[in-house]
Amino acid sequence: MSHVYCPECGFQNPEAANYCAKCGALLVKDEPSDETTLAFTPEDDEDASTTLEDVGVKGPALVVRSGGGRTGETFHPAGEKTAIGRSPECEIFLDDVTVSRQHAVIVERDGSFFIQDEGSLNGTFLNRRRIEKAEIEDGDELQIGKYRLTFLNR
Repeated sequence: MSHVYCPECGFQNPEAANYCAKCGALLVKDEPSDETTLAFTPEDDEDASTTLEDVGVKGPALVVRSGGGRTGETFHPAGEKTAIGRSPECEIFLDDVTVSRQHAVIVERDGSFFIQDEGSLNGTFLNRRRIEKAEIEDGDELQIGKYRLTFLNR
């Protein structure tokens, strides 16, 4: 026998009930659906080239593409090493539990830029592949926690 739980008081009611027997609240029943998963394909994502041109940013820079309600925010790596993490001491501060305190670091060496994971729990992704250390180039996508950032070096 299936049951419906009251959204107000949590009381377990029979499936056929429309109102809670304990508090009288209307019982919300989930309607069965044909689709149970949502598939994401890269084609569904907005065109990166037009959006990044609109930003008008000259690199090196990281532009937040999605995550944390900070879309469009820009960070400029400064100096030889730029720390990324949840710690307020990081040059690129991403305040979310999906980001480790010292998540990753961007290193500049001879005009090239590298991203290095600092032992983060959720990992650092470059173009949707988990990395420990890799060179980043203009247009590369970084994922740090729930944040997706695009690296620009123009």
